[in-house]
Amino acid sequence: MVVRILALASIWVMSWATCLKGQSYPPVLSLKDQAEVVDLWMGERLRMIMPGLMKREKIDLWVIISREYNEDPVIKTMLPATWLAARRRTILVLHHDELKDTIEAYAIARYDVGQYFKKSWDPDEEPDQWQALADLITSLKPKSIGINTSENFGLADGLAHTDYVHFMNVLPDQYRDKVTSAEKLAVGWLETRTKSEEIAYRQLVRFAHQIIAEGYASVHPGITTTDGLVWWFRQRIQSLGFDTWFHPTVSIQRMAEDSDGQSRSFASRPETTVIMPGDLVHCDIGIVYLRLNTDTQQHAYVLRPGEEEAPEDLNDALAIGHRAQDLLTREFKTGKSGNDILRNALEACHQAGIDATIYTHPLGFHGHAAGPIIGLWDQQGGVPGKGDYLLYPNTAHSIELNVEVDIPRWGKVRIMLEEDAFFDGEQVYYLNGRQKVFHLITPVDHINKQ
Repeated sequence: MVVRILALASIWVMSWATCLKGQSYPPVLSLKDQAEVVDLWMGERLRMIMPGLMKREKIDLWVIISREYNEDPVIKTMLPATWLAARRRTILVLHHDELKDTIEAYAIARYDVGQYFKKSWDPDEEPDQWQALADLITSLKPKSIGINTSENFGLADGLAHTDYVHFMNVLPDQYRDKVTSAEKLAVGWLETRTKSEEIAYRQLVRFAHQIIAEGYASVHPGITTTDGLVWWFRQRIQSLGFDTWFHPTVSIQRMAEDSDGQSRSFASRPETTVIMPGDLVHCDIGIVYLRLNTDTQQHAYVLRPGEEEAPEDLNDALAIGHRAQDLLTREFKTGKSGNDILRNALEACHQAGIDATIYTHPLGFHGHAAGPIIGLWDQQGGVPGKGDYLLYPNTAHSIELNVEVDIPRWGKVRIMLEEDAFFDGEQVYYLNGRQKVFHLITPVDHINKQ
């Protein structure tokens, strides 16, 4: 199995070399092959990530409970690829053996849950599923029992009230005071990437960048609308075999004398507008593959007659955006909170004369994923709870921010950047680089004059 998956991965990576030389996309793995990869990664994650996380959070027993179609966000990342939902009531138990530093995975269910969670309930011997869970807990003699309740992270707050009541009612008295929130354990599980996932993430972000480039190349100025490009992105993402975790957006900014008030609003989607020469176009897309999510924003400029590149002042504004990104990512240090990173980065931008707004977030099994929030667009003074969470190594982040630059004839231009990056504990690197120059959209009549 491992050899087969490595072969699949090698074929996918090598196909990118062909893709970069030409214009075609490399093949997306078949659904069957994707399922094999996802399940292999699950085994790697249990072996390589889970023991250290449970040790770090001092939880030696983690109980995750869900019912069909009301799945805990964490359990959805642990179900085998062929399970699209929990079945009846699915109970998973993870036990950290401190002596061996290994994970024992149990399923209080009528059958194994995939390859790794072994059936640990025989209804013929014990008809009551809850009592079977209590019996297992008693046999394991845990020092602490983590459950998915959280004030700050919705992704770590997946235990339904009914299941909580049943669980506490059946739990032996001597273990009641050992029950604790598994918030940080759940967030750690969701945010931490293996080396295999990190490598695959690079390819996935490259896919996202190529989709954006192709989308901008499809624009016909004077004909294509922003909403038309939105749906082009949505359709293209699906036709390539990916999912998208949000509906794409496309907006424009124009010189003051050409503008009809169009600008990007955080509170509402931009209105549909015909894309014209001289427009600064912005897009935001996110794709999903192998349970991983991307989130990318890039700009294009529509050339006016006689122009060969974007105006110099727009290029200067993009460079200011890059500077803000650099000032932000240099603040990434293991053990710093999201709020500390935000405060330091904003102060550095202020000292550099940059008018920046920062709203960077983790990436992983979700687009707006678990981990330290580094600002929200409407909370630049810090984010209580999520912003207090600490930065850990081997995590992916969407480096998202904007800078406002006053440009003659334009007024205030907002450069909105979002690129996916990885923090390895020492440094931040962009998973497939970042946008260094504007995409250029050339009107057809301009092409004919060359």
